[in-house]
Amino acid sequence: MELKWLEDFISLAETRSFSRSAELRHVSQPAFSRRIQALEAWLATELIDRSVYPTRLTQAGQIFYEQALTMLSQAHEARTLLRGHVGAPVPTIEFAVPHTLSLTYFPRWLERIEAKMGQVHTRLRALNVHDAVLSLVEGGCDLVMGYHHPSHPVALDPARYDMLILGSEPISPFSAPGRAGRPRHTLPGAADARVPYLSYTPNAYLGRMTEVIIANAPTRLFLDRVYETDMAEGLKAMALAGHGVAFLPHSAVDDAVAGGRLIRLDRSARGAGAHPFTLTMEIRLYCDKLALQGDDPRQKLVRALWDVVRDELRETAGGTAG
Repeated sequence: MELKWLEDFISLAETRSFSRSAELRHVSQPAFSRRIQALEAWLATELIDRSVYPTRLTQAGQIFYEQALTMLSQAHEARTLLRGHVGAPVPTIEFAVPHTLSLTYFPRWLERIEAKMGQVHTRLRALNVHDAVLSLVEGGCDLVMGYHHPSHPVALDPARYDMLILGSEPISPFSAPGRAGRPRHTLPGAADARVPYLSYTPNAYLGRMTEVIIANAPTRLFLDRVYETDMAEGLKAMALAGHGVAFLPHSAVDDAVAGGRLIRLDRSARGAGAHPFTLTMEIRLYCDKLALQGDDPRQKLVRALWDVVRDELRETAGGTAG
């Protein structure tokens, strides 16, 4: 049995909806259903009454729901306890960071912070936005760095969690160059000449940002979804190879744009603002307030880093604490 099966089942018990729970768990509905079935197979009993709608638990499911909550809580408590006694020989800050930021923004940011406070021992887990935030809530990390946009906000209780706005990250459409240095693919396309579109998977956070751009575009975009992945680096590689248009965070493509290997597509659009297909996200850092109040060496290190970051932001116009 896997812990994620318990998390899936608890979500389903609370939402009573396979589609809603699949969305919250950032998996496809078929994959979510298979995981519930795997849990039922492991337990050798049916947890979900599939003869009725909306979804409801069987009697066994109702009993197991309470057990699942206890099992999951105990597993997380054990992990938290052991993290304080086993592992790195020196205090180490554990970060949960979305894949794109872990490859682009985080290394440069950490270099700047270490210039102010000396070397910091860190451990980074690259996760999607949902799992990164969940890791913080469940005590699996010390700090979360992630994207934020009002259309898809990160819902953390400000009474429990501190937040710092580190900066911003635009996401725009890019294409490889074609002849004479012009983009190989251009927007908006046409009904009879759709633009090959390199897409994020539906549950990827950057995919949702791209959907916001497309939905609010001043002109209709005619796109042909020819490729999907959940990784911006994967879309970048396909765009560089000329396979289509990809909406990419600027930090992921700065080198390619500077070298002329990718071209931004909305610089010179007419009659619709300077950048009609660009959306700007915030880059935020989150921390559990309780973690800033402890006295063990790791908590002291987290508090010292948080103070350095907060003070740096106060010295500039680009950051906000909240």
